Amino acid sequence: MGLFRLDGRAAVVTGAARGLGRAMALALAEAGADIIAIDTAPLEELAQDVRDRGARCATREADLSRTDPEAATELVDWCYRTFDGVSVLVNNAGLIRRGPALGTPQEDWDAVLGLNLTAPFFLAQAFARLLYDTSATGSVINIASVNSFQGGAEVPAYAASKHGVLGITRALANEWSRYGIRVNAIAPGYMVTDLTRAHREDADRARTMLGRIPAGRWGTPDDLAGAVVFLASPASSYVTGTALAVDGGWLAR
Repeated sequence: MGLFRLDGRAAVVTGAARGLGRAMALALAEAGADIIAIDTAPLEELAQDVRDRGARCATREADLSRTDPEAATELVDWCYRTFDGVSVLVNNAGLIRRGPALGTPQEDWDAVLGLNLTAPFFLAQAFARLLYDTSATGSVINIASVNSFQGGAEVPAYAASKHGVLGITRALANEWSRYGIRVNAIAPGYMVTDLTRAHREDADRARTMLGRIPAGRWGTPDDLAGAVVFLASPASSYVTGTALAVDGGWLAR
């Protein structure tokens, strides 16, 4: 089981204050990693929960929606100055705007693509550059979606962004894996988070969706714990360029 330990390492998790990001940050902390948590929401509670698990936690309030190369480099440099052993980046922060494609305004399109796709790319770029320059190895974990494989319904910008996340995951893995920088994705299914509230509160839609999930239930943020620790740890040392679906079997239907 030592293959799954992350002692002496630090992990950067964006969108860490709640939901999937919070669950993944706590799972990495339980595996021994120090956590650098980034979000626009308060992070004090998460930080205390990380420390209760015996790991250190640094926090930073940051809006990643307009991340460019300069901002990404500054943020990643700060992470490296904060803790030694930074070797994991979890690109989790995300946004969804719902509505029919015929009525999608440019504001919504730009906001969703900016946070869901542009920010992960430039953060991964800055993160990998520092690893490369120091001859260090590491793991980039992008949070994709079942909508990386499907079009969804009335979420055109979200579907486009998550297809893009899958694309950059594969493209970056092709370029960086030879240097010991692995790039993978986790594709969550329909989880009990704010993003799925509309689905779950619509009784007819919820019944239809649950009927398609072989596991017969909504996922929970804790269902990502094993996946993120696996992809962050030496247990997945020969795994790169893949997307691990954690969806209760949704994509198998």
